[in-house]
Amino acid sequence: MSRRSGILEFAVLGLLRESPMHGYELRKRLNTSLGVFRAFSYGTLYPCLKTLVANGWLIEEPGSTPEDALAAPLAGRRAKIVYRLTAEGKEHFEELLSQTGPDAYEDEHFAARFAFFGQTSRDVRMRVLEGRRSRLEERLEKMRASLARTRERLDDYTLELQRHGMESVEREVRWLNELIESERAGRDVKGPVSEGSVQQDNTSGETGGLPRHRDSTRPDPSDDTAT
Repeated sequence: MSRRSGILEFAVLGLLRESPMHGYELRKRLNTSLGVFRAFSYGTLYPCLKTLVANGWLIEEPGSTPEDALAAPLAGRRAKIVYRLTAEGKEHFEELLSQTGPDAYEDEHFAARFAFFGQTSRDVRMRVLEGRRSRLEERLEKMRASLARTRERLDDYTLELQRHGMESVEREVRWLNELIESERAGRDVKGPVSEGSVQQDNTSGETGGLPRHRDSTRPDPSDDTAT
């Protein structure tokens, strides 16, 4: 399993822990709540869903809303499918939430992990935040060393681009320092976060949920049907 597909499976399980959803609704939530998935397609999501169903972590159910019941006979299509998390799927997601290995610190995986911090225990949140900070401090040190070696050979625009990259990393390190300080002090974390992450109403307890975003996604002509 590739790293990106593993992140997608993690995010799907986390969203379905909140409530069952159609595939289209899942895609919208992934697009709006987790910026890392803005560019992915149904061709990526549905194989992931089928894999999770085959593993016993999800089950497929026919749509139960009046709109779903009417859509099939009127349009000559089968009813939309709703995906529901199983008990085994919930247990697997909780196991994934508890992991704090190096993958949790990488750019894409960290964004997904942070989106579910409301469902993550405080000690795990601290390890992930501190691991991410350490990873970025190492990256920043390498960037500074590289810039010092090559500064005289760079034109003004390339030099400015490298400075911009360093400033972005420095901003995230400062943001992580603030989050870690808040976690240690037992304070709630509220308000906007840095670019690449999502706005999170984070509590000091063990559980929580994704923030709700106003959905501005245009309707997609694709349809969730049994295959």
